[in-house]
Amino acid sequence: MRRGISVAALVGALALTATACGGGDNGGSDGSKAASDPGSVSGTITWWDTSDATNEAPAFKKLVAAFEAKYPKIKVDYVNVPFDQAQQKFKTAAATGKGAPDVLRSDVGWTPGFAQLGYLKDLTGTPALENSDDFLEGPLKNAAYQGKTYGVPQVTDTLGLLYNKELFQKAGIDKAPANWQEVKDAAQKIKEKTGAEGIGLNPDSYYSLPFLYGENSDMVDVAKKKITISDAASLKGIETAVDLVKSGAAPKPAGTDGYNVLKTDFKAGKLAMLIDGPWATKEIFGGDAYKSRDNLGIAPIPAGSTGTAGAPVGGHNLVVYAGSKNFDASYLFARFMTESAQQEGVSKDIGVLPTRKSAYTKDVLADPVRGAYYQALSKAHPRPAIPQGGDLFTDWLQHYTKIMTLKEDPKAGLDATAKAWQSALLKDYGIQE
Repeated sequence: MRRGISVAALVGALALTATACGGGDNGGSDGSKAASDPGSVSGTITWWDTSDATNEAPAFKKLVAAFEAKYPKIKVDYVNVPFDQAQQKFKTAAATGKGAPDVLRSDVGWTPGFAQLGYLKDLTGTPALENSDDFLEGPLKNAAYQGKTYGVPQVTDTLGLLYNKELFQKAGIDKAPANWQEVKDAAQKIKEKTGAEGIGLNPDSYYSLPFLYGENSDMVDVAKKKITISDAASLKGIETAVDLVKSGAAPKPAGTDGYNVLKTDFKAGKLAMLIDGPWATKEIFGGDAYKSRDNLGIAPIPAGSTGTAGAPVGGHNLVVYAGSKNFDASYLFARFMTESAQQEGVSKDIGVLPTRKSAYTKDVLADPVRGAYYQALSKAHPRPAIPQGGDLFTDWLQHYTKIMTLKEDPKAGLDATAKAWQSALLKDYGIQE
């Protein structure tokens, strides 16, 4: 596990984190009632929470109740919207002006696109972004578009290699694999010695990114306005993933609900390794194989053939709908839900990573899971800051799932994805060979 930096050093490093996107602005300069007289704000707002309904949402519901207790004149209509439906559902509601929530828990990849379409309120200088210099640089950048801040960072995350220490020990493996070849070797040895499967590979397109980054590639090159998903480096990365399946190091993922199938097997000790984020750990600790929490190992994402390793920066912002009828209540809600005390409490409750520097207290960093993922964040790879960023995964998902279930040739799937992006999303981009 990545525990090389002491808690004291981590806390000290936080103080040196650079500010971004208006850092130093303490909010509340817009003259709103939320800034001048928050206790008088009243009315009802709707919040669409896109967190996992079973493992995360209960913690956020508690915060909603606490908010209503603090601001008794405001009622929050809480709605849990499945993550895989929320992006399109919000677009439809905002475009028609019917049924959009006042506040949405938006994936960081969606935020620039929603802002470009005019669906979001610019939060720069509002009470929603109070003490903005306390936010970590990366999450605050992920909430901005063209110099304005449209979201309040709520949680951040990245991916790591989770592994079953007991299975590793039984197979005679004394450390986590550092690259994909070592993953392949370890998986085959574990299967031979213990009968358990090696590594679970999620067929969701988001989980393809570590294989691209391992070859120093990405989905697009924004600076050069090039689509790079189908170039030689990307192809090599995806072929690495496919080889793990073809070799038997990874079981062929299910085409439907593949992620949950893999997670269930990992929890039961039938699978030795899994690529996942901090959001998954609460559920994993409920599995038979992890009754002792010490059995879960967390290591950095393995490196590709270039020696480079990387995982994407993820997370969620609270954004305010531009057509909201109650901006004041929305500002207060977004601010309350992202204050340091709330972030610290939710982090300790369900394991998510805070976006505020002050929320990384000794108690938060003392947990091995949060400490490991916090360290991983320092090397995580930023995602393309373009309005189409969230939409890129839609076409890629169809092809990546087929590729990982061995139903489509990698090159054919990558080429088709690049052409689809150029045709519909990135018409002014070229395709890099």
